[in-house]
Amino acid sequence: MLKKVVTEFHQSLMDNVKVSRKKLLLLFVFSLVLVAIFSVQFSDFSMQNYIPRHEWPSVTCPFLVSQQTITPIDDTRHLLVSGYMDQRVKGLDVRIISLFNKNAKQPLYCLFCCAGSLSTSTPASVFPHPENFGFAYVTTDVMCQIPQDCNATHVTVLTEPFTQDPTKLSNHTWLPLRNRNKHLSDQEKLKFNFTVCISNLFGDYDNVLQFVQTLEMYRLLGVDRVVIYNTSCGQNLDRVLQIYSQEGFLEVVPWPIDKYLNPSPGWLFSISGGDIHYFGQMTTLNECIYRSMERSRYVLLNDMDEIIMPYQHNNLMSLMDALQKQHPEAGVFLIENHIFPKTIFEPSRRFHLPQWEGVPGVNILEHIHKEEPNRKIYHPHKMIIQPRMVEQTSVHEVLKAFGNKVKVPLDVCRIIHVRYSIREPSYKDFRMDKRLWDFQELLIPRVDEVLKKVGLLNETVRAEE
Repeated sequence: MLKKVVTEFHQSLMDNVKVSRKKLLLLFVFSLVLVAIFSVQFSDFSMQNYIPRHEWPSVTCPFLVSQQTITPIDDTRHLLVSGYMDQRVKGLDVRIISLFNKNAKQPLYCLFCCAGSLSTSTPASVFPHPENFGFAYVTTDVMCQIPQDCNATHVTVLTEPFTQDPTKLSNHTWLPLRNRNKHLSDQEKLKFNFTVCISNLFGDYDNVLQFVQTLEMYRLLGVDRVVIYNTSCGQNLDRVLQIYSQEGFLEVVPWPIDKYLNPSPGWLFSISGGDIHYFGQMTTLNECIYRSMERSRYVLLNDMDEIIMPYQHNNLMSLMDALQKQHPEAGVFLIENHIFPKTIFEPSRRFHLPQWEGVPGVNILEHIHKEEPNRKIYHPHKMIIQPRMVEQTSVHEVLKAFGNKVKVPLDVCRIIHVRYSIREPSYKDFRMDKRLWDFQELLIPRVDEVLKKVGLLNETVRAEE
């Protein structure tokens, strides 16, 4: 058809030189229109669904920002948790804390929102943590480089490079990038001296008395903030969490891991089964380190029934000032665990207080018999760390760090861990340790005040006294 039109146009010029300029112009325009229609009809792609790359900045992003702490990656078996700026590893700018199925491997790509405009996609480097205790899901770092001249505010993960129309991302979920305040000084960034990271609340955990005693003990030691990851807990403890959250001392991070996986209540797959170790404990510990990296000088990594207790200092700041002076290159301080069996009570029962009758949980002041550890076998530690000197952590030791590690002497600091004994105790294994009693005059009224707010304090008994 196109050939015929061109032939007729040429013939008309040859046969009729008297054709007016106006008619010639009209015939020429008509020919161009036919050529354009022909080209579009047989093109490899439709212009209707294409936005040129130079026009991408006009497309506003992010389209859908995740409001959850766990976000699935489309078309995969993997889960994203949170994204952080982290330029400590050369050539990689962003670290996304994630949960990956170790049996599902595929290439991944990061796409960034650059202050409202889309970037090009960059290949993702995937770094599974070395410990998974036999479970299918493992804590994983997804790391990417931000394209040049991109002021990245959000990130999303794709299973193929981004070459399509950006409007097709309208239903894709983005994560906000945290720790972006690179221009601030250390003094401006660090809001807290000490943050305690506790993982995880699950099941019907309702050990209210020990929980309140532990948090108030940490307040006395100088802790500024406690972060806890909550899947579920008992009703009484839930009220305690609300009170501490309202005061600003406690940050409760929702952790609905049971909506996505079958979490294990144990640490070893061969014994407990499930998809992931201890409701994702290692993932939440790592997430808490990065959450605290730009706002806390030190982070304590321990459980709800443990107190990292200084024995030669009255607070944690004095302890750490002394330790850092002795070990200026250290970023990880290992604190040995000591179990105080909750089945062995102090004989006089002087701290079996009547106003705490009816409060669910363990009274740590009644348990002063310390089990002597068996150091011929593995004996666990918990840690105080400088978060900016840690890259990856497990529960009892750091996996990757930028500084040195130090085991703190027992006479300087150790963990008071009130729980069931891990072996059949006998009195010959015990040593009296009344360190908690040094704080009882300040601790008891603080605990009473919280229990009163919760509605669990036996005020009738207090009035009779």
